[in-house]
Amino acid sequence: MQDAPFFADPDRDGCGAALVPGRALWCHAADGVRLRLGIWPGDPGAATGTVLLFPGRTEYLEKYGMTASALAARGYATMAIDWRGQGLADRLVADRAIGHVERFGDYQRDVDAMVAAAGAMSLPRPWYLIGHSMGGAIGLRAVLNRLPVHAALFTGPMWGIAMNPVLHKIARLLTGPRHIGGLGRFYAPGTGPTTYVLEAPFADNLLTTDPTTFAMLQAQARAHPDLVIGGPSLTWLGEALAEIRDLCAAPAPDLPTLTMVGGNERIIDVGAVAARMADWRGGRFEVVAGAEHEILMETPERRAAAIDRAVALFADNRAG
Repeated sequence: MQDAPFFADPDRDGCGAALVPGRALWCHAADGVRLRLGIWPGDPGAATGTVLLFPGRTEYLEKYGMTASALAARGYATMAIDWRGQGLADRLVADRAIGHVERFGDYQRDVDAMVAAAGAMSLPRPWYLIGHSMGGAIGLRAVLNRLPVHAALFTGPMWGIAMNPVLHKIARLLTGPRHIGGLGRFYAPGTGPTTYVLEAPFADNLLTTDPTTFAMLQAQARAHPDLVIGGPSLTWLGEALAEIRDLCAAPAPDLPTLTMVGGNERIIDVGAVAARMADWRGGRFEVVAGAEHEILMETPERRAAAIDRAVALFADNRAG
C-alpha cells in the first residue's frame, strides 16, 4: 500500500479541540478499483480495539476526523474508506460528479480490501463497526457475510429510503432492467452534479442542526472539490433499492448492535429501520430527539453521547 493524499483541514473540532493526526493509503479491490483508506491510530500502545468506519453516499475520509478523534480519546483506533465512485477512490464514469456503481454488491469488494488492509497493518483487535447511511446498508450486508467485528453502531442506516409511495413506484419502474437501458449513467430524477452542502442553506437542512459542523462541511467541499459528488445515477438508485429489498428479507444477524436515527430524519425510511430492529436479538433502537440524519455530525453534545453509547457497547462485547 502506498501513501495517498490526506487533507488535514480543519485540524480542530467545532469546540476548538485538536484532532488526532490521520493519514491515508491507497489499496485496490479485487477487480482493480483503487480505493483510499484513512487510518487514525491514536495511541497504538494503548488502543483497546479498532473501529471500521463505513461512510455514507457522497462522503469521504476527512469528514470523519472528529469522529476518529473522539474514538481515539476513548482508546480506539479507526480505519475509514472512500468507497468506489466517491472521495478520492476511482470514479466509475466520465462525469466525476455522479455517484455511480455498477452493482451494489461491488461495495463488498471494497469491504474485503479494507479488512485485508486492516489485517495486514495489524490494527488492534477486537474490531468493531460504525456504519452510516449507505455505509449502514453495506455494513449490514458485510455482517451477514461474517465481517469479523464484535459489535456495531449504525446511524441513519439506509435500510429504506424516504420516498412517497408514488415516487418509489416510479423509481422502481425507471430503474428496472427492462427500462434502464442506456440511461443508467444519468442522474436520478431530481438530482444533479452539485453536492448537497453547497446548494442547501443551513436553515432546515437534512444533515445536522449544528451550524459549525455544517460550515465545516461546506469549507471542505469548497477547498477540496475532488472529494465530493452530487446526485446518484439511475443504476445506483436501482441497485440500492434492490439491495434494500434483499436486506429487509434477510434474517437479522447475531451481533450486538445499537442503531440510532434522528428524530427529524428525512433521508432514510425510519419505519423500515424500526422494523429491521424489531426482530434483531441483541439489537437496540434509539431515536435522538431533535437530530437530523447525521448523528455523528450533530451538535457536540449529541455527537459525544452517540460515541459514548457506542464505546459502552463495544466494551461490553470485547469477547465477541
